[in-house]
Amino acid sequence: MRFDRIKTLLGDDFSRLEDAKILLLGVGGVGGFCLDCLVRSGISDITIVDFDSFDESNQNRQLLSELHLGESKVESFKKHYPNIKIINEKIDEIWVEEFDFDEFDLVLDAIDDTKAKLALAQKCYKKLISSFGSAKRLDPTKIKVDDIWKSYGDKFGSKIRYELRKRGFNKKYRVIFSSEEAKVKEKGSFMGVTASFGLAMCSEAVRILTKK
Repeated sequence: MRFDRIKTLLGDDFSRLEDAKILLLGVGGVGGFCLDCLVRSGISDITIVDFDSFDESNQNRQLLSELHLGESKVESFKKHYPNIKIINEKIDEIWVEEFDFDEFDLVLDAIDDTKAKLALAQKCYKKLISSFGSAKRLDPTKIKVDDIWKSYGDKFGSKIRYELRKRGFNKKYRVIFSSEEAKVKEKGSFMGVTASFGLAMCSEAVRILTKK
């Protein structure tokens, strides 16, 4: 009953979502909404990784932030989505190098650490969907999904592409990005865009899983 409507939409392909194993890195403004979308789409085997706790500055955009101020993000999400698995650790370059990604069908990157993002691309590009900058923007209709080398309009994405080229990396993987020019230099953010990045990431994950 719970998933009848998405089963109607996907037909027999829905079983591929039920069988999928997902690793979601970061459950902030982008990752939190991606997680909610994944769960509501019928994906039950989800592992989330984050080391942060909710603070007041998160409350304009991050799911659960007003309910669990000062609490661990992964522990808070576990209370609302009891079937998920959680890892309360900082995702940095060393963590990526040491972690075993083999058991997962997709790795969803909603972090903002440049070195960790570069390490992720090099280690698991075949199963990676990565989010670029969602802050400083107001128009969710400018969000796009494409391979890394076709992304544009984002200084953060430009830096990632530059650093990957320096490392001799030329493989393709999927990224979520915005073509909208940043409105401010500071870390301004709008939930209409950050949440939409997370929903776009979930949508791309569902698309890939049901096409296999």
